[in-house]
Amino acid sequence: MHRPYNLSAGPAILPPEVFERTAAQIGMVGTLGPADDPSLEARLSILEISHRSKTFDRIHEAAIDLCHTVLGVPRTHKVLLLQGGASTQFAMVPMNLRRADKPACYVDTGVWASKAIAESKLFGETRTLASSAPRHDHVPEMPAADTYADASYVHLTSNNTIYGTEWERIPKLAGDVPLVVDLSSNIGSREMGIENVALGYAGAQKNLGPSGVTLAFVREDLLALPPTVPVPTMLRYATHAAENSLYNTPNTFGILVLRNVLEWMRDHGGVVGIGAVNQRKAKAIYDTLDASSLYRAHAKPGSRSRMNVTWTLAGTDGSHSEAQTETLTKRFLAAAEKAGFCGLKGHRLVGGCRASIYNAFPEDGVVALVAFMNEFERTA
Repeated sequence: MHRPYNLSAGPAILPPEVFERTAAQIGMVGTLGPADDPSLEARLSILEISHRSKTFDRIHEAAIDLCHTVLGVPRTHKVLLLQGGASTQFAMVPMNLRRADKPACYVDTGVWASKAIAESKLFGETRTLASSAPRHDHVPEMPAADTYADASYVHLTSNNTIYGTEWERIPKLAGDVPLVVDLSSNIGSREMGIENVALGYAGAQKNLGPSGVTLAFVREDLLALPPTVPVPTMLRYATHAAENSLYNTPNTFGILVLRNVLEWMRDHGGVVGIGAVNQRKAKAIYDTLDASSLYRAHAKPGSRSRMNVTWTLAGTDGSHSEAQTETLTKRFLAAAEKAGFCGLKGHRLVGGCRASIYNAFPEDGVVALVAFMNEFERTA
């Protein structure tokens, strides 16, 4: 039976090769790959070996190195493999980076940026430099340097899963103000200017692996800054950096899968090769939306996400009534499920449909989805 095409926003699809490799390693972690290990530990499951073992140490160090070589994290940054998801980072960033009498500055492009702003406000003055509200159908222009010159840091969200918008390129800030970026839903999807990021973070469950691992990378000079508010030990970046992410027991299984995914990315051309495929996938769907009289893309050209394509069935000119649109949407989603496409229902804030086509989503799946969309419109 053919596996369904998984278009869920996350936890998301993983490459079949990674499933196969990881499945073997669940039984015996040292069985595959160039790091074959003759030790007794290597004959155990990844689910039961110690995070202090030499076997796991090799897996862990390989994962960290691949973050540099595959994702392009600068060597000037410490890579941390943490837990708690991006939502914990919303609080850790202001706790660790806020400077006395300097506001934290944010660009609001949707739900996740708004959540980060709300957390920052718990710790002091927080300034919204620009916003795409109320529709969040575009990415605003990066504000002028004088609007953030006095900031502790500037924070933005590189891709917005709910609304389907994405920064074309991560901006380079003027002066020495650190740029903080939530990269959760498009990290590793293409070349995007990651070298401009002082502190970046991403939940693994979109492009890097399973849920439960959070990648953070922090420029080393920022680790030396003493916090200006009391910060619990576990919420200090310096704590995890000093212990190489082993201050407490990490998600050993998740880190193994992350390593396997990064090796898969490396073997498929890295961010350059994968970026070219992602561009083709996204273009095929957006071309279908733009040529349609039934489907209407939510995001404006120039701000459209390559990872999360959002649309409604309201008609290109919005001529369908709310009731008509709702009926068509239900019919579309039911037919899509029958045809083998799951996870297409859009978020309630946008409605309609959302196709999440992360790195591991196959190009033939996009071809099949486009054919289905065209046939549905023809017979609707």
